[in-house]
Amino acid sequence: MTKILLIRHATNDTVGIRLSGRKAGVHLNEEGRIQVQKLAARLEGMKINAVYSSPLERAVQTAEPIANILNLETIVCEDFLEINFGEWTFKTFKELDELAHFQQFNKFRSFTRVPGGESMPEAQMRMITGIEKLCSRHPNETVAVVSHADMIKSAVAYYTGTHLDLFHRVEISPASVSIIEIGYGTAAIRLVNYTGDLNI
Repeated sequence: MTKILLIRHATNDTVGIRLSGRKAGVHLNEEGRIQVQKLAARLEGMKINAVYSSPLERAVQTAEPIANILNLETIVCEDFLEINFGEWTFKTFKELDELAHFQQFNKFRSFTRVPGGESMPEAQMRMITGIEKLCSRHPNETVAVVSHADMIKSAVAYYTGTHLDLFHRVEISPASVSIIEIGYGTAAIRLVNYTGDLNI
């Protein structure tokens, strides 16, 4: 089986305030950089064979210290990019919460399309396709993937058989690790939203 470590990028000044989406120029803040250094130190003792990342800066800035401490290179992969939030990109959550369409999107992720962007099923399929590619490329290895909260939630939902309309029940914190082992026709969730010691 292939062990996939799904890592959410560390924190930045927009977390909980704005929907950053795919906006360029969103970088880790000081707290986020500290989170990454702690996470990299925890991962140092693990046998990780490859590190992949969403192309967005906040993800790459999370992936690179991990890759460096493991003497690996960060491989940027579009499959793990944030959802395309279209017209909602970089709006504040206060602004978005006033929109009926945004409220519907959060209640019914399974069929509500972001205006000018993706639907959640499309984003989920992109994420799962990327993970399945890694399983073929890295059989019986351990791979770290740095991505985004909703993308990681969508993967956890897929491998647990959870409906997309319920995936908000899963919490994915900045710099957290979730672990899924995937084999032919099977998967096992080993860890979700973990931010502590990774000597497991």
